[in-house]
Amino acid sequence: MSEKQPKAIVVIFGATGDLAKRKLFPSLFKLYRKNKLSDDFAVVGVARGEMSNEDFRKSVVQSTGKSDNKQIQHFASHFYFQSADVTDKQSFERLQVLLQQLDGQYHTEGNRIFYLAMAPEFFGTICENLKSSGLTATDGWSRVVIEKPFGHDYESAKDLNNQIGRVFTEDQVYRIDHYLGKEMVQNITVIRFANAIFEELWNNQYISNIQITSSETLGVEDRGRYYESSGALLDMVQNHMLQMVALLAMEPPINLTRDEIQSEKVKVLRALRPVTEEEVGEYFVRGQYGSGRVQGQDVIGYREENNVDSDSTTDTFVAGKLMIDNYRWAGVPIYIRTGKRMEEKSTKIVIQFKDLPMNLYRDKNHPHPNLLEIHIQPDEGMTLHLNAQQKTGKEDSLPIQLHYCSNCDDKMNTPEAYERLLFDCLLGDATHYTHWDEVSISWKFVDAISKAWNKNKDIAFPNYESGSMGPDASDELLAKDGFFWWTVKSKPSNS
Repeated sequence: MSEKQPKAIVVIFGATGDLAKRKLFPSLFKLYRKNKLSDDFAVVGVARGEMSNEDFRKSVVQSTGKSDNKQIQHFASHFYFQSADVTDKQSFERLQVLLQQLDGQYHTEGNRIFYLAMAPEFFGTICENLKSSGLTATDGWSRVVIEKPFGHDYESAKDLNNQIGRVFTEDQVYRIDHYLGKEMVQNITVIRFANAIFEELWNNQYISNIQITSSETLGVEDRGRYYESSGALLDMVQNHMLQMVALLAMEPPINLTRDEIQSEKVKVLRALRPVTEEEVGEYFVRGQYGSGRVQGQDVIGYREENNVDSDSTTDTFVAGKLMIDNYRWAGVPIYIRTGKRMEEKSTKIVIQFKDLPMNLYRDKNHPHPNLLEIHIQPDEGMTLHLNAQQKTGKEDSLPIQLHYCSNCDDKMNTPEAYERLLFDCLLGDATHYTHWDEVSISWKFVDAISKAWNKNKDIAFPNYESGSMGPDASDELLAKDGFFWWTVKSKPSNS
């Protein structure tokens, strides 16, 4: 098998859903167009209802927006539809017959990926039926890709993991976190471990604080029912935000293999200072958006959204202060915030370095510390904030910015997160997927926060206006430590 063109059948459970149409089909086509997939592959879409192969292929073509392209027509010819009830074992027996036929037709050697793009309550049932019907017993390899949410607390996640573990070993389980497929998230380790000027300063002697912001301008849209059961804490903090914290704070791994990188990430998560239910108010802030204006448009509040309780206490914003109790990071606060209906759509990391003990050019009224911004989305790149002499020759300094943009020159061909992660799975590289140890520790950390908030339903929501950067308490969280959120509007550029 060529490393660049792996052979496999990809079985997508939930193939008529939004995720498959928006992300999975277009990502697979991009891999095919870039010759990362040979003709030795097939995709089987599994869902309720009846649909012919021809109609399924039309939906695949439509999802890519390339209907007049001969290449997309040939690509779509590799797609097949299987009507199935995932709770019915006979459906899996019929699926087994189809896969055996396709194995011979496309020479895929029994290699299979089972992508669970369905509601999480079906994950365990699907895995058990895959095993009982013989779908995992092939001469090739079998892997299962699982979308979030992986449970709704530690106990449910553990039960789900045990259920999946009766069918698949840990090295066969690929828990997808699309943030780990983003270009600049993967670049965090490169920035740190390939640049001596950064890694030597990457500790509590030189860094005063770290800030991670992931803000959205959109509201919950049509996800009101899902969001009512999760909120920003479970939807963003338990996975995406803590994963970025782990990458930023981990020690240099022995090598860049999955086991070594994940081992170092786990050490960081274990070193997170636990927050007791009584301490949650000191370390975390929650918010819910009200009405307001976003990008010039009037928008409604969260409680007026579809499928949302009119008295909902669900959090659409979370800010928190994390402390890592180890030798490298003791005393350095890591602030995180994430929310919907905020001023701008942006995910970025700001590393604030400590000032010099005797800065002769310090401007007490307008401090300009050295900052390193890592832009995750929508612009990908980094900005280094330095100080230089003003052109006037005055004995004070002027802040300057050094920019690098990762996707400025060719945004059209920049791989998306799902494209990278799907190809990694085809190659058997789980480096950018989450290990069970990471998932379990993250759940234990956020469970205390969830329990505290669930006990206190008497909260004055909404507490931030749509189009703002969150509730005032978020600013106060940093102000107590003498810091503030950096909202510099710099953007990476290669010009």
